[in-house]
Amino acid sequence: MKELRHLNKYFKKYWLKLFLGIIITIIARVFQLVMPSYVNKIITVVEQFLNTEIAETAARDLLLEYILIIVGAALLSGFFTFLMRQTIINVSRYIEYDLKNEIFDHYQNLSLNFYKQNRTGDLMNRISEDVNQVRLYAGPAIMYGIQTLTLFVCLVPLMFIKAPTLAAYTLLPLPILSVLIYKISKIIHKRSTIVQEYLSTLSTFTQEVFSGVSVIKAYTLEPQTNAELNVLANDGKDKSMSLARVNAWFFPLMILLIGISNILVIYIGGMQYIRGEIGVGLIAEFILYVNMLTWPVAIVGWLTSIVQRAEASQKRINEFLDQHSELENGNIQLKDLEGEIEFKDVSFTYEDTEINALKKISFTIKPGETIAILGKTGSGKSTILDLVARLYDVTSGEILIDSKPIKDFELTSLRGSIGAVPQDAFLFSDSIKNNIKFGKEDATDEEIVSIAKDAVVHENIMGFSKKYDTVLGERGITLSGGQKQRVSIARALIKNPKIYLFDDCLSAVDTETEEEILNNLKKASKEKTTLIVSHRVSSAKNADKILVLEDGRLIQEGTHEKLNMIDGYYKELYKNQLSEKEN
Repeated sequence: MKELRHLNKYFKKYWLKLFLGIIITIIARVFQLVMPSYVNKIITVVEQFLNTEIAETAARDLLLEYILIIVGAALLSGFFTFLMRQTIINVSRYIEYDLKNEIFDHYQNLSLNFYKQNRTGDLMNRISEDVNQVRLYAGPAIMYGIQTLTLFVCLVPLMFIKAPTLAAYTLLPLPILSVLIYKISKIIHKRSTIVQEYLSTLSTFTQEVFSGVSVIKAYTLEPQTNAELNVLANDGKDKSMSLARVNAWFFPLMILLIGISNILVIYIGGMQYIRGEIGVGLIAEFILYVNMLTWPVAIVGWLTSIVQRAEASQKRINEFLDQHSELENGNIQLKDLEGEIEFKDVSFTYEDTEINALKKISFTIKPGETIAILGKTGSGKSTILDLVARLYDVTSGEILIDSKPIKDFELTSLRGSIGAVPQDAFLFSDSIKNNIKFGKEDATDEEIVSIAKDAVVHENIMGFSKKYDTVLGERGITLSGGQKQRVSIARALIKNPKIYLFDDCLSAVDTETEEEILNNLKKASKEKTTLIVSHRVSSAKNADKILVLEDGRLIQEGTHEKLNMIDGYYKELYKNQLSEKEN
């Protein structure tokens, strides 16, 4: 159970409620133990009455007294059982809540490399299905475990005190049960891990299918997708059935061993009764004791299964919790940022693909300047923006902001000073208004409308029946590519940061709309440091400086007028795009 030690901090956090729940559990079980001894007394009273050792009135009074005691004890046991569930089960829900938040917070702190190496379905399964398995251990397993332990601790000594020989024979099957539980639990642990890993695979497959359903329909891949799911489902069924077959051994074995104990009570107890060593009431009491042990003994198998599954799930959770972002957080808070950015011999290689994206890049951007970055696909343009936002750390060289190393800044503070519009505009499944407000939570409706007009998307939004309250589909599928880009631009503008990063964010709009947006961006980004990545010269020609990249190297640098006078990539690109526009 070493993996489950991770939960100890939560048990310490809720120790008072757990302790109270354990005390209540013990009290509830103690009241449950009242009934068998009073059943013995009732039978003894009946025997005494039949043997004319006691009068009818006295017998009736005793029977009524004992019955009331049994009923009272049962009611108290039920009441404390209710309180037990309200404490221990509630604690398990608190732990589930805390653990999910811990995992989610950890996910958010991990770098992009982590997400490139792990699939969304697997991430989701570990924070949902795996956490649920751990919750069963933190609640029901503890509750029923304490119940079982209490009954054993109280019942076994009590049985030996009342009839040692009968108790020894009655409990004879329990060591056999312990060995069987140990053997079977090892198999359960192994197969539980396999089942949990399969669930991650299935979650990943279904998530990808739902996200890419438009492609599946366009290429009529439904039969192929169904066939793949059928293979996965059958494979999962085999794995689950393999686990279920092992689990299925528990209850029959428990019931069999309890049944043997009952037979031993009747036979051995009967022989002792014949010899006059014990009374018939004690045999009835022992039968009740054995049957009281039936559920706890039977549940040992279930508890073992829960613990083994929780161990397997927590191990999978710990695998991610043990991973740490390679981006070390700085301690400098960005307050009065000027916006100067300097790259000094920066090189960067992607860890997952080993692609050398940048090779000894050096340039300086003064505060308030607008820089355009052009180049062919794969030349390293977007990488520069990712490094400025510190989504990655440079492989070699150094990036300075306001003459201080970027690594020295606190990450949240740094990114809070940046407004980024990615190449692939991502919108959440929420209203358009809330998607824009992600840039500024306390933005007023007037601010949202004003910014939407600057992003030239206001008229499109007003064309929807619910206007700004229109709820978007997953990843903003309700909107066109150009509309998504413009809402994404509005989200960055309303943030009013000191640094803007625009990554080819106008590729899906027409040239007229592009020109209008660029003019608005020029006004909005006045006195702001702005980096614009683009494939179009029209987006770059008004920039204070243009950087041209090729194969990760800086091959040209200067203004539009300067670069247009020099033979090279920029001049050729400008000519080609100008002729296309004229045609």
